[in-house]
Amino acid sequence: MRQVKKPLCCFLLVSLPLGIFFLCLWPLKPYHVVDVKYGMPAIAENLLQHGLWETSDKYAHIPFKVKEIVAGLLPKNDCTCDKVEPVLNLPFARHLFHQVSVHQFQQVFKEAEREELKKKREQEYQHFLERSHSPADMMIIAKANSPLEYPVQGLQVRPLKTIVIPGLSLQAPSRKLYQVNVTASLGTFDVAAEVDEVTVEGAGQMHLSLSSAQVDNLNRQLQFITYTNTIFNPNTADTVQLETDGHQAFFVIKIRHATIPKLYSSGDQSGYNVSALVTIATKTFLRYDKLRELISSIRRFYPTVTIVIADDSSNPQKIEGPFVEQYFMPYRKGWFAGRNLAVSQVQTKYLLWVDDDFIFASDTKLEKMVEILEKTTLDMVGGSVREVTQYSATFQHMMSVEQGGKDGDCLTIRKGYYHEVEGFPNCVVTDAIINFFMARTNKVQQVGFDPLIARQGHLEFFIDGLGLLHIGSCSDIKVDHASKIVMPWTKQSVSERLYKAFRYVQPAEADGRLQEKLLYFKNRLKCMKNK
Repeated sequence: MRQVKKPLCCFLLVSLPLGIFFLCLWPLKPYHVVDVKYGMPAIAENLLQHGLWETSDKYAHIPFKVKEIVAGLLPKNDCTCDKVEPVLNLPFARHLFHQVSVHQFQQVFKEAEREELKKKREQEYQHFLERSHSPADMMIIAKANSPLEYPVQGLQVRPLKTIVIPGLSLQAPSRKLYQVNVTASLGTFDVAAEVDEVTVEGAGQMHLSLSSAQVDNLNRQLQFITYTNTIFNPNTADTVQLETDGHQAFFVIKIRHATIPKLYSSGDQSGYNVSALVTIATKTFLRYDKLRELISSIRRFYPTVTIVIADDSSNPQKIEGPFVEQYFMPYRKGWFAGRNLAVSQVQTKYLLWVDDDFIFASDTKLEKMVEILEKTTLDMVGGSVREVTQYSATFQHMMSVEQGGKDGDCLTIRKGYYHEVEGFPNCVVTDAIINFFMARTNKVQQVGFDPLIARQGHLEFFIDGLGLLHIGSCSDIKVDHASKIVMPWTKQSVSERLYKAFRYVQPAEADGRLQEKLLYFKNRLKCMKNK
């Protein structure tokens, strides 16, 4: 009996203190269950119930006259891409006047599959909205003549960290007792210091109440209110309600991690060292003669700049030479997939994208592109591609999206630009440019190229980057385009014939309407209008 009790006593002596120790530690663990499913946060629902965004009916009885010239500029939220027919059907009108082209993306799908596809797209779109929604995006209307002072913008806290809320104050007329309440949903309040003659209730809770017979003492106490985020989210916001007798106000505290910079070292050389700052990237398929001509022209002006090549040819040829990196892909892997591969291997601050049939000339000034990106907030700057006829193209286009309800939005594309770039003659700001551009490497990697686009595509990248990329274009930075003129007696090689067969997609092919299908589902566009 004694032999049994002795081990049992030893076990109890060891396990009991350990159990007490772990029980003491348990409340200190920050883990708790948080609902991260799709849906609007509870605070947002409460605010909506308060009717912050509802139009007041107080003045509904007062008549008004609509100013059509201004009202017509407002968004309708029900866009269409209707084609406007010319008033007069003149001979050769299509050749003499600019025509507006309209693309209705829903028409590329079979009628039997449209309704189900639309439902799937709407479900994905709602999930996108809920993922990207932040309480900081909600509109909050400030009530008139509020005695409350509070921060309007710029308040930020790191996840699960604490800050002092600056700017809180009560400017109220004389009364027996002054009281201020603050309420949050993603964090708690406390005071970093205590002021005499002020009562604080709810410290460490989501609702804090302060009261005092002395308004100055209350305002002094308000200077020490702290907010601690308690529910983790790497990038969200908490809408704080501030309330006193008969008055309410709301302000937003952004909750997010610090943005970690991605910096690039360009060495110790003074000035713009193109070789240290820029990598030239290209994608090739079967056209090794053009590719070698491109590399040869680059080396005339930039002998040590790194060139990255993505190659999905059938019988790949090794491109020899210093500062050349060639990456082989599965046969016909695709145009945009190759661009992703090439861009992924760039280690410099900037990348220059070129097609494999470009030729550098004396006015292919990469230094100017670098200078623009170094001295402005632009993410990308394009140049001009010069044909053998001496005609140069910049492909400067502006894009805008109008809301269109459940059927999708409308994309409008116009030739032109928004404004010139101060200090850089011949340079403008626009939304889409030609396939000869220098860009910040991390911004191109952020947008990426849709690998589903395998054979031809250009504008799709800029549509995906709309709102993410700040783009410029300079017409005086030129690169030559290898001649496409084929004489009747010129014999084409097998590679040239294969390239031409694979390069251009015919509408009758299986993926002939791929771009339109992607614009409809992925980008949630119902139509596109080219003006």
